[in-house]
Amino acid sequence: MQSLQFNSATLASKTMSAEAAAALIPAGARVGMSGFTGAGYPKAVPAALAERIKKLRAAGEDFRIGLWTGASTASELDGVLAEADGISMRLPYQSDPTVRRQINAGQVQYTDIHLSHVAQLAWFGFLGNLDVAVVEVAGVTPDGLLVPSTSIGNNKSWLQLADTIILEINTLQNPKLEGMHDIYYGTHLPPKRQPIPLLHAGDRIGQPYLQVDWSRVAAVVYTHQPDRNSAFAAPDDHSQRIASHIIDFLSQEVALGRLPKELLPLQSGVGNIANAVLSGLNEGPFENMTSYTEVLQDGMLAMLKSGKLSMASATALSFSPDALQEFNENIDFYRQRIVLRPQEMSNHPELVRRLGVIAMNAMIEADIYGNVNSTHIMGTRMMNGIGGSGDFARNAYLSFFMTPSTAKDGSISCIVPMVSHVDHTEHDVEIIVTEQGLADLRGLSPTQRARLVIEKCAHPDFKPALRDYFERALASQGGKHTPHLLMEALSWHQRFVETGRMLQSGPEAASQSA
Repeated sequence: MQSLQFNSATLASKTMSAEAAAALIPAGARVGMSGFTGAGYPKAVPAALAERIKKLRAAGEDFRIGLWTGASTASELDGVLAEADGISMRLPYQSDPTVRRQINAGQVQYTDIHLSHVAQLAWFGFLGNLDVAVVEVAGVTPDGLLVPSTSIGNNKSWLQLADTIILEINTLQNPKLEGMHDIYYGTHLPPKRQPIPLLHAGDRIGQPYLQVDWSRVAAVVYTHQPDRNSAFAAPDDHSQRIASHIIDFLSQEVALGRLPKELLPLQSGVGNIANAVLSGLNEGPFENMTSYTEVLQDGMLAMLKSGKLSMASATALSFSPDALQEFNENIDFYRQRIVLRPQEMSNHPELVRRLGVIAMNAMIEADIYGNVNSTHIMGTRMMNGIGGSGDFARNAYLSFFMTPSTAKDGSISCIVPMVSHVDHTEHDVEIIVTEQGLADLRGLSPTQRARLVIEKCAHPDFKPALRDYFERALASQGGKHTPHLLMEALSWHQRFVETGRMLQSGPEAASQSA
């Protein structure tokens, strides 16, 4: 697709206020908005749309939209629309507390999708027609191409698929972002799909601009607003111990000849534990590392600055205020070392597998057999969503899942007999890490995994109860391959939440509490 019908007067003719642009979005529309982990999302049009919805609702008109993004956004998008009760459905990932509350109350229908699948499901037509795209960009070139913002996410596909396009040009975004992006237009629908010619994490296989059909651009809105730049907490003792276990393990793999001395491309989820691991790698023995990930956050920026990381590929930048200042002050340096891609490339399973990515993702809980819950509290209450963890976990060269061993001030074990919700089955989980230790599950049977997870990863306060559960399950009349006491396993979560007590008195207390 070429950039059509653009000339020097085009921008001026389509420029309008956020309120006027929001009036172009009809009730019931499916709207694709840019944004990925608090970066590069539209800021003015969603707020104006939320105000319009409030006025219409006060007049007795029900107005809601279906909202598609790249991943989570921020309060200026998800938050304001949810507070106006303006979202009927949401996909593929969210982190806003109001949206989360409405999802769990049944007010918003939520479709939790692997991030690599979203664009192709839209292209296949499985999600319905995309009526409107609202996309933030950093600028427009003289020939009508779009300079992407601090995230790409699904913007390429939204711009190609939407009937109507609204652009937000954010003049606060650094103009030197131009040239950092790599937009690949070479994919095709089956059966005409072609191999993706990307061989190394830093390869550029596309172009630095987004294409747009200007005949479908209905509005251009100028903004001057920052992304959601949240500070990360300093690594605590648990995070540092988790990082230490992972670094020791990687060093061992290098010594055994199963990893090159510069490792393989790193993928890291977002958050304090992930940043602690990256901080540990920055101080560790590995040199000339690369990254092929979704989000580039503070830890990887520090690794690029130190030279430990030579190249980083992602789909979004998610920095604290201090890291953002460092990035903007030295953007010429970072532009040579960072590539931002559409998420259908950053999360592509075939690329993850071919590059041999080392995946490190957080979880809510794991069970003794290696199944992981990364989305639900107590099996029913959605937290944020699966995000891209499944894209990487199933296809990575090494797949780590990390969590502190307990939650709620030590009253709840994050290692349980059976997870309350399964996002990643035991077949996709290779290594579980807590501050207590690391369990390498590769090549082990279920009963071998169970004993290792309990001994290496469970908190000492919960080991007796977990050992007792496993041994009684093994001795029961059920199957011996993956032994379970189903009713007890399912009641484990409720028991600990209701009592709030730690089982410290051994197997007898655990048996009685069942």
